[in-house]
Amino acid sequence: MSNNTVAGEIKKRSAWSVFMGIVTVALGAFLIIYPLATGTITTVVLGWALILGAGAELVSALQSQKAGDFLWRVLLSVAYGISGLMLTIFPIAGVAALTGVVGTLLLVQAALVTVTAFQLRPLQGWGWLLLDAAASLLLGIMILAQWPSSSFWAIGTMVGAAVLVSGVSRIMLSLKVQSVAARVDRLAHGSV
Repeated sequence: MSNNTVAGEIKKRSAWSVFMGIVTVALGAFLIIYPLATGTITTVVLGWALILGAGAELVSALQSQKAGDFLWRVLLSVAYGISGLMLTIFPIAGVAALTGVVGTLLLVQAALVTVTAFQLRPLQGWGWLLLDAAASLLLGIMILAQWPSSSFWAIGTMVGAAVLVSGVSRIMLSLKVQSVAARVDRLAHGSV
């Protein structure tokens, strides 16, 4: 593959990544604007996903070869089913439970993105990932510090902000990749 083809492919893929970053920013803004609706819809969708998962686990249990596997899968199916039903029947209470889970997940995301940022540290643009991690950490702490009263605004507002920052960091990293690809392309063609 020639340098021109590689640089062109990198530019094309990073342009797609910039577009996806813009979509992510727009999604984050939407989540911020409609926090209660976002939380309620998320709860109901998750409830139905758990109900479908319960059915899949039950089918898997019926195909088990060992009694222990069968019992474990049936119990897992029942747990998924009950959780899913509770979330779909009582979505507002489900929003409160999900808010606690989301706060915890944001703390985990912050830790993982921090590790990734420091692994990329010699590369330009690694700081955007660190900013993403800092935003996730701050949002996770804010959600958990005010839980359960944060339930009615937290999922949409805070997760929306985290999604928005993730979109911005994706755009910035992709633009940096485009810049480096253009530079490599200029060097390959002898112009500086």
